[in-house]
Amino acid sequence: MEGGAFAQFIPLILIFAIMYFLLIRPQQKRVREHQAMVAALRRGDQVVTQGGLIGKVTKVKDDSEVEVEVASGVTVRVVRSTIANVVNKTEPADS
Repeated sequence: MEGGAFAQFIPLILIFAIMYFLLIRPQQKRVREHQAMVAALRRGDQVVTQGGLIGKVTKVKDDSEVEVEVASGVTVRVVRSTIANVVNKTEPADS
């Protein structure tokens, strides 16, 4: 009878393992990649926000926000985590 009880849990364990490898793990990888992209933002990078605004980073204020120029002379403060994509990356200046 002991083996029968364990055999009933095998499908549940397999379902959890499949869910982990197909859903949870790839999502964690995307989150880490997004955090690395946001941490690497520099002045001059062209970005797209989650709201759809396209602009150029003019100032990296602190760990939580940046200033983005969306039109000539128009800058907005944007929370770093709302940056969806970096379109054009600037090259670091040679030291």
